[in-house]
Amino acid sequence: MTNMDVRYDEVLDPLRQAYDTGAAWRDGLTKQPWKVAERQAFMDRLASGTRLLEVGAGTGQDSAFFQQEGLVVVAADLSPVMVEHCRAKGIDAHVMDFLHLDVPAGSFDAVFAMNCLLHVPNHDLPAVLAAIRAVLRPGGLYFVGVYGGNESTEGPSDGDQHVPPRFFSWRTDEQLLGFATDARFDVVDFHLVDTGRGYSFQSLTLRRPYRD
Repeated sequence: MTNMDVRYDEVLDPLRQAYDTGAAWRDGLTKQPWKVAERQAFMDRLASGTRLLEVGAGTGQDSAFFQQEGLVVVAADLSPVMVEHCRAKGIDAHVMDFLHLDVPAGSFDAVFAMNCLLHVPNHDLPAVLAAIRAVLRPGGLYFVGVYGGNESTEGPSDGDQHVPPRFFSWRTDEQLLGFATDARFDVVDFHLVDTGRGYSFQSLTLRRPYRD
């Protein structure tokens, strides 16, 4: 289904319900090797002591990894139950969505977002990218990982077993890169990962310019 008129505030409550309900199940999942490799590649760009914000942190598996690697981590997720799982792992975690990041401007050296911007409608993606850019210091790095394809579509995904069904925005490579550059990020790296499921994972590392 394609619906280009959906707004972020319309999808928040269904997403929160879906992820609250599925939190325990998701916490028990084993991370796929290609996701581990993407996470490590971003970690390799960061120095010990880097202050990192993970948005869409889920149950905190990635935040826990970054914390164990010597980073100062803050996790944010829209699901209160997900945040409880993060806190149980000893992570400084908060219930926040993309447009309500209650953190000081320029207070992070890096932001990590794995498979969460795909829940943001295109209409609101510029505002979300601007909000994330604002919390980064100049020169800070931002990892974006989403699923994409040859078409731009928005709506529920066939076969999604979450209740209620989740909203997805699938973007072409050109479209995703266009959003990033329009948001005044420099592209450090962009590549595709074959997920083995008939679609690609778009891996994008961005930098807030040192001078705006």
